[in-house]
Amino acid sequence: MKRFVIFMLGVAMLAVVAACGKEEDVPTDAALPEPLEVELTVPEQAEANEPVTVSALVMQGDEEVEDATEVEFEIWEEGKKDDSIHVESTNEKKGIYSAETTFEQDGIYHVQVHVTARGMHIMPEKQIQIGEAELAEGDDSESQELGEHGDHHDHGTTEGLAIHFMQPEESKTGSETELMTHVQLEGKALENTNVRYEIADPADEIQWAETEETKPGEYIANYKFPKAGTYKVTIHIENEDLHEHEEHTVEVK
Repeated sequence: MKRFVIFMLGVAMLAVVAACGKEEDVPTDAALPEPLEVELTVPEQAEANEPVTVSALVMQGDEEVEDATEVEFEIWEEGKKDDSIHVESTNEKKGIYSAETTFEQDGIYHVQVHVTARGMHIMPEKQIQIGEAELAEGDDSESQELGEHGDHHDHGTTEGLAIHFMQPEESKTGSETELMTHVQLEGKALENTNVRYEIADPADEIQWAETEETKPGEYIANYKFPKAGTYKVTIHIENEDLHEHEEHTVEVK
């Protein structure tokens, strides 16, 4: 009997050791995906009213990204970002997305590409000189300035801050509308920041919507617009080092 008890205790101990070994074999952290990288190609100089091709090479590690959700070029003249235009890209395959545009007059222009792919977002920017215009002293051809998607009127002053508001495709009264904003500072996702939406209805009554950071630098709030009309949506971005805001409009049916 004593031998049997000792045998059973030995079996139990072996089972515990085996179980512990299996637990140690389980990885504690899931493998993180490779970051998204975008190489924006913009000519340094061109002439007014002549076709100009801009392109972006989208990579994830050593893989060429051919299934980007969005690749769009935003273009504006120096000091006139309120009048920016958006140009859709053509997927050339092998990770290359391109677009052709023209510039109507001499000047210094900014070209910023908005890339969303595989759950990540990035928006590098470069400048192009058109005609006889010259870069002002101290200008950086690869500077990061405020970026957005949709109409806007106010811009912050924090150098290197880029804001990209994903304009809702369709907003209906009483249904939840996803309000999403990507925020970057010096080309990197701005994390752990207080981002709120100030929402003014057609009668200028104000409501606030708090966001959740669903991914690094991506802030989302779901909001039900109570009635149809044009709403003013102001994004407020705050942390210990900055307080910026940017205004957009959303049409609700």
